[in-house]
This record gives sequence, structure tokens and C-alpha cells, in this order.
Amino acid sequence: MDRRESFKTMLLGSLGASLALQGCVDTTPPEVVEEALWKYTYGRTPKEQEFDEKLLCEEFFEEDELQQIETLANLILPPTEAGSIADANVVPFIEFMAKDVPEFQTKIKGGLVWLDIYCNAKYKLTFRSCTEAQQKEVLDLIAWPDPEAKEHPHEVQFFSLMRNLVLTGYFTSEVGIKELGYKGNEPNNWDGVPQDVLDAHGLSYDPEWLAKCVDPNTRGEIAQWDEEGNLIS
Repeated sequence: MDRRESFKTMLLGSLGASLALQGCVDTTPPEVVEEALWKYTYGRTPKEQEFDEKLLCEEFFEEDELQQIETLANLILPPTEAGSIADANVVPFIEFMAKDVPEFQTKIKGGLVWLDIYCNAKYKLTFRSCTEAQQKEVLDLIAWPDPEAKEHPHEVQFFSLMRNLVLTGYFTSEVGIKELGYKGNEPNNWDGVPQDVLDAHGLSYDPEWLAKCVDPNTRGEIAQWDEEGNLIS
């Protein structure tokens, strides 16, 4: 089982359908924010809705930081035919979480700065300018730390946080849920008690009622009753 399959197995048991959040800028009209960012509604109170939209219209990371997060996210969870970090809007999700949970802010910004400082000292390059092999070499220092080691404790926390955010952002998005194969509760197509069971008890359906009550093609229609309580449709 490869790493991605391991992630999927680990997450499938506890995931529920969620949403992928997208960023906006202060000049975006409120109605555009509502339509573009909240196509999946989930019963927010007016106060929660106001708070969410306030965060969505704020900018926390600089553009180069967002690009660095995208590079890091693609190293943590590389794209496949099933989907990618961009498809799942993981970077906007991470920015939203950083604004929603202030405790994340220093860890993330500090970690991004450390990546550039370390890469500049070792390779004379920024993290994003390094080759993928060099980037992975740096991440190996903080992704698989020695439990007894005392080096890079804050950087280890940074990477652990980013890994959790990337996986959460991807596997709670539409493409991520499809990749997991998670379907949730789906209505079945009930067509009545099986005929052999009815025969065993000497029972049968009235054809007229059968057509009204057990027709899967009309399952979405609301029943209609006459004034005497008789089902008419």
C-alpha cells in the first residue's frame, strides 16, 4: 500500500462530507462571495455566516507565501488522476484555517521562513527554487524526526500541522471524497415486500395501491389525499 492509499484508509472511517473554501478579496461584491464560496450550505446561524464571510474577505498570507504553501502541499500529497491540491482548493482552505485559528499563524509563517533560510544556507536558493530532490531532503529533517533528537522542534510542529491541514483540506473536498469512494447515506430503491414472502403468508398487493406507493419513479412526489382520507396520488 502506498502513502496515498494509507492516508485514504486512515481517513475513510471518520470523514463526512464537508466543503472546500475559496478565498476572496476586499473588492469582491458580497453576493459574489455568497454564490462562489458557499455553494454547499450547512445551516450556519446569521452570526456564524457573518464571521465566515469576514474571514473569507481578509488576506493573511502574501502571494509568495501562498505559492510556497502550494509547493509544500504538492510534496505532501502529490497530484494523481483522481485529483490535485489545486482541484481541492487546499491552499485557500489553509489560509482560511490560519485566519480562523490564530494559533496556527505563527507556526505556519515561521515554518515557511525557516524553509527559505535553511535552503538559502545549504543550497543558496529559496525553498521553491530548489529541485524536488532538495526540497524532499529538507522535509525529511522535519517529517520523520528522531524521537530522541533535540533539533528543529518547532519545525517538526510546523510540518505536522501542515500535513494535517493538507490532508484535511484535500480529503474533505469534493474531489477528495470521490477519491475515498465515500458516499454516505443513499436512499435505496424499495419496490415492496418480495413476492415469495407475500406468497408464503398468503398475501398480495392491491395493484392500484402498489402503483401509488411502490413506484420508484414517483418517490419524490408528495402524496395527495381527498377529503375523506383516501389516497389519490
